[in-house]
Amino acid sequence: MSVRASESIPTEEVKAGSGTRRQVLIGSDVGPNFALRRFIMEPGGGMPLHTNEVEHEQYVLRGQARVRIGGEEHRVKAGDVVYIPGGTPHSYNAEGDEPFEFLCVVPNGPDRIELVDC
Repeated sequence: MSVRASESIPTEEVKAGSGTRRQVLIGSDVGPNFALRRFIMEPGGGMPLHTNEVEHEQYVLRGQARVRIGGEEHRVKAGDVVYIPGGTPHSYNAEGDEPFEFLCVVPNGPDRIELVDC
């Protein structure tokens, strides 16, 4: 598979989040090195503080959010890029009237996600 319409790829609810869905656009079944995922957070939705073993490279497609990375909080919007090192606590809170949507590239391979107590 080299090309397919993103509309044909199902989304799934992110159980740890609120008002958040994920779509795996390219997974380990297609590409050997990286996964490309799309996240959609409804206004007021988000993801709690958590860690992943793998790094994240992200590109914001639309909307805006507060993103906490380690001890810093950032306001991000469409056109911004975000890098989250592996093992770094991070969270998302969508703001505004439209969904917050971003692409996320991660290495394929084992990843452990852990919620962080505040």
